[in-house]
Amino acid sequence: MTITVYGIPNCDTVKKARTWLAEHQQEFVFHDFKKQGLSRDIVAGWLQQLSRDVLVNRKGTTWRALSDERKASIVDDDAAIALMLENPSVIKRPVMDNNGAFSVGFSDAQYQQIFNG
Repeated sequence: MTITVYGIPNCDTVKKARTWLAEHQQEFVFHDFKKQGLSRDIVAGWLQQLSRDVLVNRKGTTWRALSDERKASIVDDDAAIALMLENPSVIKRPVMDNNGAFSVGFSDAQYQQIFNG
């Protein structure tokens, strides 16, 4: 069983997800996508299961700081991939890869369902 949690270490939601996994004896690898980067293949893989509207955090400060033209240019997955690779902070966190099944965000109920459902 391989679990990878993608995010940034100082994000509160990522911290909660990592703590939950540790408390529930779920072994995982943490991938800091600001330090370790992301590849086009990784992000494209996420988009096979998750929509760009789920992955791109349109409520965060990174999104709000973008120009209106840049925001308007996110009309397809290729544009979303380019944006996420240029600005990883725009990705809603954490993204979890649980043996090829992807999920975004964290709540106790969500993780209970994933691991006990």
